[in-house]
Amino acid sequence: MALNGGLRSASKFLTSSSQSLIHKSGNRGFHSTGVKRMGGGHGHDEPYYLHAKHMYNLDRMKNQKLTMSLGVLTAFSIGVFVPIYAVIFQQKKTASG
Repeated sequence: MALNGGLRSASKFLTSSSQSLIHKSGNRGFHSTGVKRMGGGHGHDEPYYLHAKHMYNLDRMKNQKLTMSLGVLTAFSIGVFVPIYAVIFQQKKTASG
């Protein structure tokens, strides 16, 4: 019997202390603010940007073959020549020391 009374008082103590902890944790000084809405005169009030409707019409681009070929060639050249230049530069720097 004494064991049951001890368990009851311990369980009451634990439930009251856990409720007080929950209650105390809800009353902190910090609070979150609401979500900021992008508005005003920034042009984001509309669902899409004004230029997005015709922005990526690559099939209607003037001189498409020339422009795309030059773009791909430029990107490939940068991807090849920059690492080669970096290796040559490092080797020259190491050899001169």
